[in-house]
Amino acid sequence: MPAKVNLDDKFGQFTEQWAPRIAARFNGNEVRLCKVEGEYHWHSHPDTDELFLVIEGALEIDFRERTETLGPGEMIVVPRGTEHRPRAPHGEAKLFVMDTEGTPNSGDHATAKVAVDI
Repeated sequence: MPAKVNLDDKFGQFTEQWAPRIAARFNGNEVRLCKVEGEYHWHSHPDTDELFLVIEGALEIDFRERTETLGPGEMIVVPRGTEHRPRAPHGEAKLFVMDTEGTPNSGDHATAKVAVDI
């Protein structure tokens, strides 16, 4: 049976940054919530696109040729194989991230972790 998800409640269940938590699954995709601050590393996802939606705060995503800045209510889809580096240099940001089920959060980088349920 379907159940609603309250994002504030889910964000309140964890404090770790750069460690996405799975809030829901559908059609082979994972809806992940993530808290971020500071800089992540350059990486890509060779087999899947990645969607970022800012819920709170600001996110900068560096691409090799430019940087995109996202505020609350703004989103971007990073195409598969595209190198990118997410950053939240001005304080913590809360993100809604969508990836294919089982996709490591850091793509092809050696520190790859698979998201866990909340």
